[in-house]
Amino acid sequence: MTPVHFAFSSTFLLGLAGLAFHRTHLLSALLCLEGMMLSLFVALSLWTLELNSTSFSAAPMLLLAFSACEASAGLALLVATARTHGTDRLQNLNLLQC
Repeated sequence: MTPVHFAFSSTFLLGLAGLAFHRTHLLSALLCLEGMMLSLFVALSLWTLELNSTSFSAAPMLLLAFSACEASAGLALLVATARTHGTDRLQNLNLLQC
């Protein structure tokens, strides 16, 4: 495993660990998801450059588009949650109540 692959793997795993263990605020969960998506984007971009193939050149841009959609949906949920519940703490959210 090259140092570059190790760096991207560890970045992705750190984002996953942050998402799994530090679930106090919705904003911190969204930041961990964005860190994971950023590491996937950079890794996919470098993988496309290593292959020197034009058939995979659209994959990083497609991943970036889905990441932007995921971020906007997450921020919309954050604003809606903060307006209805008064906070973004995940402990105060109960999916069984309306």
